[in-house]
Order: sequence, then structure tokens, then C-alpha cells
Amino acid sequence: MRTVHSADGTPIAVEWTGDGPPVVLVAGALCDRGSTRPLAEALAGRFRVAGYDRRGRGDSGDTPPYAVEREVEDLAAVLADAGGTASVYGHSSGAGLVLHAAARGLPIDRLVLHEPPYGLGGEEELRDAREYARRLRAVLAEGRNGDAVELFMTTVGMPPELVRQQRAEPWWPRLEALAPSLAYDSAVMGDVDGGAIPAGLLGAAAMPATVLGGGASPEWMLEAGRRMAAAMPRGRFQVLEGQDHNVDPSVLAPVLTELLAPGGPPGAPAPRPRRRSAWRSSGPRR
Repeated sequence: MRTVHSADGTPIAVEWTGDGPPVVLVAGALCDRGSTRPLAEALAGRFRVAGYDRRGRGDSGDTPPYAVEREVEDLAAVLADAGGTASVYGHSSGAGLVLHAAARGLPIDRLVLHEPPYGLGGEEELRDAREYARRLRAVLAEGRNGDAVELFMTTVGMPPELVRQQRAEPWWPRLEALAPSLAYDSAVMGDVDGGAIPAGLLGAAAMPATVLGGGASPEWMLEAGRRMAAAMPRGRFQVLEGQDHNVDPSVLAPVLTELLAPGGPPGAPAPRPRRRSAWRSSGPRR
């Protein structure tokens, strides 16, 4: 493990493995770099791969107040540690963070967004996302970390009785320690505004990009992936047949190897004329 520092001074724990073109893995909710380690090891034969603890998780620090821009700066620090540029894979809400970073012009060579859970913009979806954000803030403000984890798990579809059983498991305290970062993922996904597909961000992400969806995932998630890819200047959509939201590294690694190798995925659209702003940190925390 090594430590890099974000623009606001927050220490970010990074773990590199393998050799080759650099790839950064960005985890989703309730995950740290240990969650991406099996995938990093599966890719290490072809790439130099980084997993890192997002701020407020694992061995990384946390500097309040939180803002999505601070997490973008964290990823910028990891990319600098990679030598200045890298390809990036983001899973779930981690893909949402990567999209923010890509839209802000971070030096990302190739991009893979794996099922970022944006809604399609229906009134019920918008209402549910706003209500989740409100309840999550309230529970965390009261210090009820376990209840925050339970709220997240039931919101994403886990049966309440199963969640209650899991609260007795020995690994549950680790999730409780990560619970405050659920508010960060909620901010990344724009839940307070309804959590719909962010068309503005997609249009600003100019690098070659693939949105992955699982063939066994819900149809709304597949449709969201299709719409996202269509809205990106160099986007494409790919289905992982028979897979759902969580894919075994032995299945996912060959797909990413093809998508992120120099030269890019077969059939990737040609670049469109487009001005791309250079990445600039938004400066010290305000």
C-alpha cells in the first residue's frame, strides 16, 4: 500500500499490482480496495492495476465537508500516481463517480462504467431516490450506522428479514464503519435530485467508453445502460450474458482486458470533433 494526497490534503490509500498499461478500479457503496483486489489480481497479468480506498473508507482519510468534487480530486491524485493518465473501471455508484471525473476532464484513456444505478426518470423513481436520500441523512445524523446499512440494503432490494439476519454476522461491524460513506455515494448518484441519468455529464465524457450491463439484471438497469452509452460521444453498450450486478472476476477480467487494452474495443466509434477542457483541481476545500 502507498499513500497519495488529494488536493485538499486528504490521504488516499492506493494498492498497485501487476505490470503494463495502468488501470484504476473504483468501487461502489460499502466497498473498499479489498473489494476490488480479486479483480486487480485477475488483471495483473496484462495491466498495472490500482485499487484504492475512497475517502472515508479503509486506510484513507476524510476531510469534511464532503463534496463530489473532492472525490474527483482523489481520483485525480491516483491518476497522477499512475504516471498522469490511466484507463478507469467503475462499478455501480463507483461508475457514477468515474462519470463525474470523466466529465470534468480528468486524464482517462478508456472508460468502463459497470451498471451505474441511475433511474430512468419516472416520477416514482425520482420520488423514491429523494426519499432515500432524506432518510439516509437523518439516520446517519443520529449515529445509527447499522440502520443506515440496513436502509441501503433494503432499498437495493434485499429482503428485510435477510438483512436482519446479517446484522448478527461477524463482518457486519465492518459495514457499519463504512456506513457514513453511503451519504457520499448518494451524493455522487444525485439522489437528492431524483437520481436520474445525468445527460450533461455523459455528453462531456469524450474518451472511448463502454457501459456494461448484465443479461440477468433488471430491464430498467439495462435500458439505463443503453441510454447512457447512446448519450456519450464515443459510447458503446455491452451485455454480459447470464450475469447480474456482481460479476465474478474470472468472468469480468477477460472482458476488461479486451476493452482496456491499447487500441480499444473492436468497433469503437471514431472520435467526433470536440473541444475537451484540461483537468484543473477546483482548489482547496471551501
